[in-house]
Amino acid sequence: MELSDAIHGRVVQLSKEGDQRAEGGHYRAAVEKYIEAFELLPEPKTDWEACTWLLTAIGDANFKSRNYEHAQAALTDAMGCPGAIGNPFIHLRLGQSQFELGDLQRANEELTRAYMGAGKDIFAEEDPKYFSHLKTVLRPPASGEW
Repeated sequence: MELSDAIHGRVVQLSKEGDQRAEGGHYRAAVEKYIEAFELLPEPKTDWEACTWLLTAIGDANFKSRNYEHAQAALTDAMGCPGAIGNPFIHLRLGQSQFELGDLQRANEELTRAYMGAGKDIFAEEDPKYFSHLKTVLRPPASGEW
């Protein structure tokens, strides 16, 4: 199933506007654009691949603005969308959000999934506290090098 050309075009346009706002550090404005695009998706919204990346973008922007509860909610919802389970970035952001909210058990699970899917490189641009925490949860690789 594919979105109509008109809806797809508008969703992509609004997403790009949201991305531009996020790149400029205007996360609330970015979320508003992503939500506007999300609202264009036909029901059930979670059947569309666009829902996956829109909810991920909403979660990412909320995470970057330290609105961890909203980030966690959007990223948890994204997990019910096509292609989300197993996506290292989504697992990373969800794990980081849960870490910040103090849910270390769920944070451990999601950060482990991110690491298993993409290795330590996915943590390279992130606050080192997340990878440092993960190393207290997992056994070191057989090589002994993280």
